[in-house]
Amino acid sequence: MIKRYKQFEPLKISDFEVAEWVHPAHQHNHYELIYIKHGSGCHFINSVQVDYKGGEVFLIGPEEAHYFVVEKKTRFIYLKFIDLYLYQNENLNHPGIRHLEYLIKSRETHLSAFVFDQQDQFSISMLFDVILSLKEDLLRNEQLIWMQALSIAHILQRNMPEIKSTVHRTADLQAVFCYIHKNIYQPEKLKAGRMAEQFKLTKDYIGPYFKKNTGSTLREYIKTYRNQLIKQRLASGKFRLKQIAAEFGLTDESHVSKLMKQSIGF
Repeated sequence: MIKRYKQFEPLKISDFEVAEWVHPAHQHNHYELIYIKHGSGCHFINSVQVDYKGGEVFLIGPEEAHYFVVEKKTRFIYLKFIDLYLYQNENLNHPGIRHLEYLIKSRETHLSAFVFDQQDQFSISMLFDVILSLKEDLLRNEQLIWMQALSIAHILQRNMPEIKSTVHRTADLQAVFCYIHKNIYQPEKLKAGRMAEQFKLTKDYIGPYFKKNTGSTLREYIKTYRNQLIKQRLASGKFRLKQIAAEFGLTDESHVSKLMKQSIGF
């Protein structure tokens, strides 16, 4: 039986060191950025074992059931936030929102650790230190903490496996998902011909390849994913149709309205 933890606060910080993990496999209704300050062991995510060591970061979403097995005493720093926290007034124009939104919607980011080079390792450590320095007065410092989280998201995104088109690269389905999520705001980059060129496929092959491996057409998946993001913006009550159209590279407000009317359940 998987335990489910619920968080009602928009933002929480936990900082603790343990020699033995005491929580069962669990899910939660929020997202977690987990920084391994030091220590080592195993992180089980949806029954997949991922070794961890100091300096690494995990991003866990509500869909993941996870727990740790500590081998060497470990200090964990957690930053926990709920989905709707992304769409507060103060956050709307921050470029880090796209980085974080991309990360939490891309499931490939949830099933392994982020590993950094020396410079990014130092930056990540400093950002989490700043977060900890602000945690005692969470209400007063909430926006400052959130700004650090968005900076962390920027570093995490640039440390994802790069999607590079080379003559030696084979078409990898996960890389296709990653490409879609990363470029959802730029419709021109999501046209079949452009994507086929990116992955060294023909325009006529990429669609059937995607359909065969996912059960959904490429166009359907892109539309569903984009509409999901648009719905979240509309549900927040903070975005005008004109803003949404501009952000997603759509023609005008009527284009947004038309897309949403075609969407199931809207």
